[in-house]
Amino acid sequence: MSLLARLAPHLPYVRRYARALTGDQTTGDHYVRVALEALAAGERTLEAGLTPRVALYHVFHAIWCSTGAQLEPGQDDEGYADEATRRLMRIAPRSRQAFLLTALEGFTPSEASQILDTDFAEVEQLISAAQAEIDAELATDVLIIEDEPVIAADIEALVTELGHTVVDIAATRSEAVDAVSRRTPGLVLADIQLADGSSGIDAVKDILARYDIPVIFITAFPERLLTGERPEPTFLITKPFQPETVKAAIGQALFFHPRNSSRQAA
Repeated sequence: MSLLARLAPHLPYVRRYARALTGDQTTGDHYVRVALEALAAGERTLEAGLTPRVALYHVFHAIWCSTGAQLEPGQDDEGYADEATRRLMRIAPRSRQAFLLTALEGFTPSEASQILDTDFAEVEQLISAAQAEIDAELATDVLIIEDEPVIAADIEALVTELGHTVVDIAATRSEAVDAVSRRTPGLVLADIQLADGSSGIDAVKDILARYDIPVIFITAFPERLLTGERPEPTFLITKPFQPETVKAAIGQALFFHPRNSSRQAA
């Protein structure tokens, strides 16, 4: 199989990553092209022992770190197209790389360490640093939809630790809708099976009919959401959950979602 054939399935993804890393598709494509030209000319090779996708990103990073990372603009980010890109570009390059590789591209920390030519511990530190910057910038009001008091308290503690404010804890669909009518949150964390037999899915549908708010489902019944039909939730955490998984999902949901958007008619 030719080199191009091996890499072709991964090119759309590395282009997506390059755009997020550089803040611009044209610039990102330039570095992808340079990486491919280096491979074609034999100046770079896909490292043995790595999967083709990991190896491609590894080569891209070698090119980027030797040139592009040195040419980044300063703190003036007004030229970037959207707020998510501006937020990304304010994160230090190395932390941004680790965050995007895991949060956007879905690599494991171990794979990210191979791409970045570093060890697992440093990748975790870089992700934590990026997460801390995101959390500090995106502090918001949070609605928790959860009928188990102990679980609700655990989630509230995690949310508060990240610097967010829990504005209400709803145990039923009607309580959730009433809570949002009183104060619109910036994030919803929702269970599926609620106290009175009502559904957290229906509660979220009611809320999203009026407001464009990021939602994270935290549930013991993921099969009720993962039906194979679209759309499916972007953020789904299965109980029992790991605190770090919830924290990471909160940061990602807030980071990549447009802010202050409402569907409610004026």
